[in-house]
Amino acid sequence: MLIGIVVAAIVVLLLLITWAKLNPFVALIITAIGTGLAAGMPLAKIITAVKDGMGGTLGFLAIVLGLGTMLGKMMAESGGAERIAKTLINAFGEKQVHWAMMLVGFIVGIPVFFQVGFVLMIPLIFTIGRATGLSLVQIGIPLIAGLSVVHGLVPPHPAAMAAVGIFKADVGKTILYSLIVGFPTAIIAGPLYGKFVGSKIFKSVPKELGDQLLNSDENRILPGFGITIFTILLPVLLMMAASWSTVNLAPGTARTSFEFIGDPVVSLLVSTLFSFFSLGFFRGMNRETILKLTNDCLAPTASILLVIGAGGAFNKVLLESGIGKAIADWASTSAISPLVLGWLIAALIRVATGSATVSMMTAAGIVAPIAAAMPGVSPELMALSTGAGSLILSHLNDSGFWMFKEYFNMSIKETLLTWTLMETIISVVALLLILLLNTFI
Repeated sequence: MLIGIVVAAIVVLLLLITWAKLNPFVALIITAIGTGLAAGMPLAKIITAVKDGMGGTLGFLAIVLGLGTMLGKMMAESGGAERIAKTLINAFGEKQVHWAMMLVGFIVGIPVFFQVGFVLMIPLIFTIGRATGLSLVQIGIPLIAGLSVVHGLVPPHPAAMAAVGIFKADVGKTILYSLIVGFPTAIIAGPLYGKFVGSKIFKSVPKELGDQLLNSDENRILPGFGITIFTILLPVLLMMAASWSTVNLAPGTARTSFEFIGDPVVSLLVSTLFSFFSLGFFRGMNRETILKLTNDCLAPTASILLVIGAGGAFNKVLLESGIGKAIADWASTSAISPLVLGWLIAALIRVATGSATVSMMTAAGIVAPIAAAMPGVSPELMALSTGAGSLILSHLNDSGFWMFKEYFNMSIKETLLTWTLMETIISVVALLLILLLNTFI
């Protein structure tokens, strides 16, 4: 019955947005409340779940999107994004720039949360899209595929690292196996699928966001590639330092300091402040100019934040209703390979709840005792299989779905054909490669 409620909720949500033409924010809130009622949740608990879901989602994302948008604006106005775009285009050629984007996404995504990497790279996607005339889909899908693969598979990313701990896997081996599996997966779901679907769906830079994140002055002197790439990679470097300190330093002041400055919020704040100097004051901007730029760029993010927050509310209601636990209990009774079982449980919970992290952690907790009791099961591959399952079929209950839709100015159908299929390709290809790798180790 609970699974039927999820299916019905998704259908209703689609109808409210596509047929009734309701604002997605309103439609998501209505669907979240209706799902809670259908699942028999107490009325007070439904409202609490909606508030907690929206607050919990925006408590992190509002800060990330705000700081990331300011950093993106500084990159745009200084010409930094244009400098990176021209360098990549010259190095790879216009027709092959999507391969460069996949590599950028894979590297940037290792120490950062998916949402942080997404927001950091949006100005770069827009700049390359405008410079080359290519569809944003062909440029964006490879980069986002790189970010997503790392999110689900590669330590020291937080979610992947947590799965390693649950399965008691060796970190070094897991990183090695994740790279063996991750690169081919990112290539198939990124440049190859991105080029195919980009030829079917053409998307140019959205005017409102483009006006904030791009600069059309062709006569300006661009900043150097080195200082620009350092500015955008500064939060990545700070987060990598935090990951290194967690593994190599004993608990104490030094480790705590590294972990503090490497937190996504603090590292983005540091990078944004640094950009005010490296791409602002040192480029001839004054305080009033920087203040105006950082104020003006926030307006287009308001609707994006509301939709993402409402997606978090829907997600929270699904979790509180017990739907995720019901699916996990059912799947854990199946007599199949632990690798496939871990992937399946994570996949079902991901579809039901929309959270890759929740599905990965839940599946790992369920399957770890089963895998430990069976001889010959690699804990490293178990961590990868649950991570792969947690990425499948992202749809309307996932904040990433709405981020992609809003930033790329897509319809629901177009988002399903691009984002959702890309995530599904990543999940399935990764599982097949994990099963293949399992035959050799």
